[in-house]
Amino acid sequence: MNDDLPALAARIDRTNELLTRMLAEVAKTPSTHAIFVDAGYLYAAAGRLIAGTEDRRAYELDAEGLIEALIDRARTIFADSRLLRVYWYDGARRRIHTAEQQSIAELPDVKVRLGNLNANNQQKGVDSLIRTDLESLARHRAISDAALLGGDEDLVSAVEAAQGYGARVHLWGIEAPEGRNQAEPLLWEVDSQRTLDLDFFKPYVVRRTAPAYEASGASRPTREDVRFVGAQIAAKWLAARGREALVELLPGHPYLPGSVDQDLLVEAEGILQYSLRGQSDLRRALRDGFWEHAQSQY
Repeated sequence: MNDDLPALAARIDRTNELLTRMLAEVAKTPSTHAIFVDAGYLYAAAGRLIAGTEDRRAYELDAEGLIEALIDRARTIFADSRLLRVYWYDGARRRIHTAEQQSIAELPDVKVRLGNLNANNQQKGVDSLIRTDLESLARHRAISDAALLGGDEDLVSAVEAAQGYGARVHLWGIEAPEGRNQAEPLLWEVDSQRTLDLDFFKPYVVRRTAPAYEASGASRPTREDVRFVGAQIAAKWLAARGREALVELLPGHPYLPGSVDQDLLVEAEGILQYSLRGQSDLRRALRDGFWEHAQSQY
């Protein structure tokens, strides 16, 4: 019996060594987060807050700019974590992408998931899609944190499912002009709550009006034209803010902070005399031009 003790001690030592190495590898593995957006809630709550109506036809949502802003906000909250992707949940007739949904699906790091729309334009099946994704990602340890932008009580089961596998779920809401626009049972279940206010959404939700530069009949610029304008604006931005601001900006590549991205868009539209809203290819060319010049000066 005593002869077995050294062998047993050696096995215990090897096991402890393996566990130590495994824990060291786990410690080096970066945390991962994902953003889950219930577009039905987003359009209704943001439209009510900014335009005073939930009717999507009455206002325009700059989804690309808003998604960039959400990614930027998550980066500040989950400072030591990397983004997996943004999940965008919406409804569509027979689950066929609209032109707007297609442009969102083409954005980098964005996955569009579609439920159905009934005869009253109500989403069907979106909550179950959110639950399926949240539960699957948490079960496979693909995410450690989930930022959920939504308000429906039916999302409670999705939150519970993800938490059951160890993920933390953080509920993001949209400021309500009065009362609440998120179900209390949902607020009770999540790990944390944040409210995105009027100032956050102002740059991305506007009433539908024909921009003056579109009404003037200006022709659509080429991608190279827009890229050049992006570089021009970057040069102006750097001259005004200096190298220190550029150093702070670079880690976020290829994303720009929401305020910088919106200023870039507005200034470019003024130079081009053409609206870039809803023109995802031109918006990307604009950012590419900005980043190319910015990085060349580093």
